[in-house]
This record gives sequence, structure tokens and C-alpha cells, in this order.
Amino acid sequence: MKNIYFIPTPATLEELKSMYRKLAFQHHPDRGGNLDTMKAVNNEYDALFAKLKDIHKTKEGETYTAKQTTNETAEQFKDLIAELMRMDDIIIEIIGCFVWVTGNTKPHKDKLKALNFRWHSKKFAWYLKPEDYKKRSRKDYDLDEIRNMYGTSGAVNSRGSVKIEESA
Repeated sequence: MKNIYFIPTPATLEELKSMYRKLAFQHHPDRGGNLDTMKAVNNEYDALFAKLKDIHKTKEGETYTAKQTTNETAEQFKDLIAELMRMDDIIIEIIGCFVWVTGNTKPHKDKLKALNFRWHSKKFAWYLKPEDYKKRSRKDYDLDEIRNMYGTSGAVNSRGSVKIEESA
């Protein structure tokens, strides 16, 4: 299958989610985008999600296939991004398999909780982790350290402008 919008083809689920989030901000009809283009992006995301749902990247940059299959569906992530795009003055960033939300989150506290986000008091940020995620280290990293270890999609505010450049 030739990819129309995801260029190059992502190697991991995290890369796919990052690319989808950026494309959703560009092409979503609520943001002035084209409905047909957004449908094409969604269809391509669904197809790639099925291929990549268990492929992840280690902090050393190597890809691996998860031993346990994820219960997450493509629709859940698309719905999550659509909900976050409706919130004003927040910054959305995908770091590894986590979704982080910062900015003016106080007015959106109840909605973030309803979306299963948790507040991290030391990082002053909301985060959503995969259901099956288990912390393996007792060390507490700050967001910059986590970005350096796992890479970042770049932070995009709810209006679609990029705040942080992509890192490997």
C-alpha cells in the first residue's frame, strides 16, 4: 500500500501516532481542512495501525515487537486527538508511548480526567499512558530527560502551531 500522507512510512506505533496527530491538526475540517483529505488520512491511519500496533522503539532506538498485544484501537487514539483539539490553550506532545498535555489545563481538568489522563505534580503536566504500561525504574525523570530518551513528536498547541522541534 502506497502512503499518500505519511511520508516516510513510520517504523513504530509511536511514530504513526505522532504523524497522525500532526496531520489531524493540518487537515481536520473543524480547523478549515478538507473532509475528503481527513477521511483519507483516517483510512491510512487505520491500515497502518493494524500493521504497527505492537511495534515499538526502545530508548536506544531499536524497534521490537511487544510480547503482549495491545488492547488499544485506532479509533481510540483518533477520538482522543479530536477531543484534545477542542480544548483551548493546551499543548499536546507524544513522548514514547505517552501523551503529555501542558499549558493552560486548569479549565480542562475534568475533561482530561474523563479521558483517563493523570496529573503529574512534579512535571506539572497531564499524561496518558498505555493501559498495560508498567514502570520498571524507580528513577524520576523530568520531561526533558524523557524527551531525550524516547524522542518527541514535538509539542503542538491546541491551535496547531508547533512549539518544540522533533527530536530523534
